[in-house]
Amino acid sequence: MDIRRSRRAVLQGGIAAAGLGLVPGCASAQGRRPSPSDRVNVAAIGAGGQGSSNMSALTSQNIVAICDADYGRVDRSLRDRDGAIRPEREALKAAYDATERHTDYRRMFDARKDIEAVVIATPDHHHALAAKMAMERGLHVFVQKPLTYTVRESRMLQAMAKANPKLVTQMGNQGHSGDDGRRVVELIRGGVIGKVKEVHVWTNRPVWPQGVPLPEPRPVPATLDWDVWRGPATVDWGYHPDYCHFNWRGWTPFGTGALGDMGAHLLDFPVWALQPGLPTRIETRHTLWGGDTDPWDSKRPEQLTSYPLAAVTHYEFGNAPGGPLSITWYDGGLMPPTPPQLPPGLKMEPGGGVMFVGEGGLLLHETYGEKPVLVGEGLDAKAAAIPQSLPRIAGGMRGHEMNWIRAIRGQEPISNPFEASAPLNETMVLGVVAMLAEEPILYDGAAGRITNVESANRHLDREYREGWAI
Repeated sequence: MDIRRSRRAVLQGGIAAAGLGLVPGCASAQGRRPSPSDRVNVAAIGAGGQGSSNMSALTSQNIVAICDADYGRVDRSLRDRDGAIRPEREALKAAYDATERHTDYRRMFDARKDIEAVVIATPDHHHALAAKMAMERGLHVFVQKPLTYTVRESRMLQAMAKANPKLVTQMGNQGHSGDDGRRVVELIRGGVIGKVKEVHVWTNRPVWPQGVPLPEPRPVPATLDWDVWRGPATVDWGYHPDYCHFNWRGWTPFGTGALGDMGAHLLDFPVWALQPGLPTRIETRHTLWGGDTDPWDSKRPEQLTSYPLAAVTHYEFGNAPGGPLSITWYDGGLMPPTPPQLPPGLKMEPGGGVMFVGEGGLLLHETYGEKPVLVGEGLDAKAAAIPQSLPRIAGGMRGHEMNWIRAIRGQEPISNPFEASAPLNETMVLGVVAMLAEEPILYDGAAGRITNVESANRHLDREYREGWAI
């Protein structure tokens, strides 16, 4: 089994327009736009974990259906460690108790014709399939980061959104709606540190098992539908709690590792501010894959069970409008060297951050764009003269979900539609592709092809289990 093998010999760059139209018959497919006073009929796919956080922000709407493979996990997401309902989850519990429950979103879509919008907060390997099914039915979609598991899936959703502009799409990287992150973009675009040719991005993730061998299967919990949870993944390793629920991020058939988990938050700001286009060269260096014993052995994708514990990914953007740009990603607690001009007492946040290196100074910020700091003489005064140019989202990061609702109503622009989030997602998962290729890859973004390592093109796509194909 090849975890990312293409069903085609070569991934084609474009996505055919055929087959991307809306499916008639659903009330929401008829182009109805709710008025500003209307409540939107929302369904959740992945109602526990991160999904419960997303849905807590939407209890002012009509939650008409929820879908999850483990309602035991959903219930635990509503409670504190002592088993009491968390105060901030009381409204959500009431909504969940009053609504219809499903286990398989394929069946939910068949059963419910009143859904207008869907929040998708599943493990990564379900994202594209659930989003595609929703968009085919004319539903607005909010998809948690990373948008998709593969490059092909990312391009597919981007093409669907372009072909159906009435659909409101949003990727769930809340920092994109934050005030601090938007100010970072304004300052970089305003030239506060001069021309930027180099960016460093780091995170302390993974904080879940990676670089470890497969565990022995365990009995499936009574509340979990393991077959549905597996979904499109072709592996059948048996159940283990290290796969679900939170820990799936580190396992190759289900997640996209630290880069997929945090890249949407951290890479977002340099890609947004500098608009460099897609990377032209990507190289990843890393520790051992899960199950490896010989780092020099020629590894086959089917042997790669969990992602490496730490990695450094170097992106080059040879076609960036401002000239060549490099972005280097560090995970597993690795960080770039401390720049000599950093003043005493100012430390780079070990949990995660971004450092823009400009000709006239530095700009650093923490994860989600928070707490930006300028390093360089006279930069604070220079920043004060740079006007606000991006709209602010009501509620900032915590308003990301309701921005989606207001955009559905036609009240304001959407914060991070697939038009912007799909290329960011493609950049992120290309780092995973470079890791799988085990050598530098040259990428033709226009064609959507790796040009120097033909065999690596298979990692731009993946196989799907029967009954779960896209």
